[in-house]
Amino acid sequence: MKNIRLSIGNRIILGFLVLIILFIINGTVSILTLSRSNNLSLQSSTIIKPSVTAIEKYILLVTQTKMFSTNWVYLQKNVEDKEELVKLFDQSFPVLEKELKLLSHSWQDQDAVTMLDATIDKVDSLQMIINDEIINMLVSFEDYEDPMKKLGTQEVIDAKVLPQTATIINSLEEIRASLKKVESEVEASTTKAYQQLGFIIILFGILTLVIGIISSVWIARAITKPVNYIKNVVLKMSKGELPEDNHYKFNNDEIGEMADAMDNLVNGLKATSQFAESIGTGLYDTEFTPLSDGDVLGNSLLDMRDNLSKVAEDDNRRNWAAEGLAKFGELLRKHNDELSELADQIISNLVDYVKANQGGLYIINEDEEEPYLTLQSCYAWDKKKYLEQKILKGDGLTGQAWLESNTIYITEVPQDYVQISSGLGEANPKSILIVPLKVNEQTYGIVELASFNAFEKYQIEFVEKLAESIASSIAAVRVNERTHKLLEESTELTEQLKAQEEEMRQNMEELQATQEEMQRAQREREAKEHIIQSTTMVIELDDNLAISSTNKNVVETLAYDTDLTGKNIEALLVDPSVLQAMKQALESENKIWSGLVEFICGNEGIVKTVVSLGKITDILTENSKTIIYASVIKVEQTEGEQ
Repeated sequence: MKNIRLSIGNRIILGFLVLIILFIINGTVSILTLSRSNNLSLQSSTIIKPSVTAIEKYILLVTQTKMFSTNWVYLQKNVEDKEELVKLFDQSFPVLEKELKLLSHSWQDQDAVTMLDATIDKVDSLQMIINDEIINMLVSFEDYEDPMKKLGTQEVIDAKVLPQTATIINSLEEIRASLKKVESEVEASTTKAYQQLGFIIILFGILTLVIGIISSVWIARAITKPVNYIKNVVLKMSKGELPEDNHYKFNNDEIGEMADAMDNLVNGLKATSQFAESIGTGLYDTEFTPLSDGDVLGNSLLDMRDNLSKVAEDDNRRNWAAEGLAKFGELLRKHNDELSELADQIISNLVDYVKANQGGLYIINEDEEEPYLTLQSCYAWDKKKYLEQKILKGDGLTGQAWLESNTIYITEVPQDYVQISSGLGEANPKSILIVPLKVNEQTYGIVELASFNAFEKYQIEFVEKLAESIASSIAAVRVNERTHKLLEESTELTEQLKAQEEEMRQNMEELQATQEEMQRAQREREAKEHIIQSTTMVIELDDNLAISSTNKNVVETLAYDTDLTGKNIEALLVDPSVLQAMKQALESENKIWSGLVEFICGNEGIVKTVVSLGKITDILTENSKTIIYASVIKVEQTEGEQ
């Protein structure tokens, strides 16, 4: 025994063999223990806990059934509870019962399985009672007014529904208690297994530590060279020097790991130094990984980098906002003479500047009695419902922003609100920003932006500041437009007054001469109209050839009992092809037609007439209408009247 001498390599091998054996034993025991614990946990998480949850849901459904069926009887107008009761029977119960039956196949307590099946049967029976004796009995208002039906359904609630639901809930509570007991047993077994595993790990850890200490004593003489290397590195680092990498190879042992760690430290300090230089030059996006979570110097440099980056980012945002306000200020000054051009320039540049995808600018129109918003300009906008329609105060999000005079920012955009379109298709935006254009507490319009990206706070603040400038420009443009319009109207009115003054001097001389002629012509025209109205059928038609009015001769000659207003003239014609000839004549240059036309009488007779028609324009309304003058030639009566 004394002549046997183990080299450091053999000692290391022997020590590692012992450690490996201990690790294998420890690993085997740990794996077996963990496997058992995992099986118990899997059983608890996939069967027992879901079963308990499902039973609790089932109890809730039974309770809701009792409540909704009672409301069905006593609360006639509670339609929502009635719909919920029907939904429970048609959807909730079948789905949950199917889930419970699947889970119950894995239950070890067969008594609980049997009790569950019996309970489900009771629930089915209860549903039949409610359907037959409550739902089907109380359907209409008359059923609720029938005292016999009402009293009968109340007795069903008191005598059947309430007792049966109580019995069912008690059964479900017993099943849940049984499952809870099994769950507790599984958790206790799992806890015990983990305790045993902890004891085994501690025991083998102690053995490993003892063997490691013994092995370290054996290989003490083999660590001198690595320790000397580490000493030299530490001495250089104490002087502020970073040693060069000499690619020294260490043994694969603890001392070798220490030497490697020292090399890593040196390399890490070099990387830290380079990172600090990058920060000093303003390269805040330089990647750097600390040596560990406890690397004080590295983490401090990262914090400094983040703080400097944040300061730089804040400066960039302030510069961005200042440049934007200056840019739009110049734009507002250049285009302050015409509102449409100003709106186009604002919305196109604003969408581009804030990196949005769509935008619209609404202007308040106060020319009518009730003010409204109109879409003055848009950029890639597809809200068709707002392109031509008026938006009143409070209508939709845009009208609400006008009503409240506050910014609205949403990130959950409704699917049918707006779509961003491109050549590849359409998609819903991620965010909508609606900002009122107001200055001095007066709102002049709304700007609305849509984007695939969320708007940052500084962008929203920028748009709100810009909105004040836009509102001021809109107010100025409106004043300029009104002033220009009034000036043009004043000039035009002055010229008209001058022309009218001269014309009046000429007309005054002619007025007296023509007045007597007009009176004579008026009397002659009225006499002619009286003769025509007395001897001729006169029918007025609208643009769709529907009758708008008739004279007395039409009613007497055609003998209709009902009013003909609104009826199409085609319905009165014996030969509908005549209507086509009339339409062609009205579409011609002369817009006049005449010919023989046969009309159908209300007594099924036929009136033959000579018709002249033409299209004229109403002087007051400027609407066109068609006038038919029909002179009766012959009236053919039916055989019964003859």
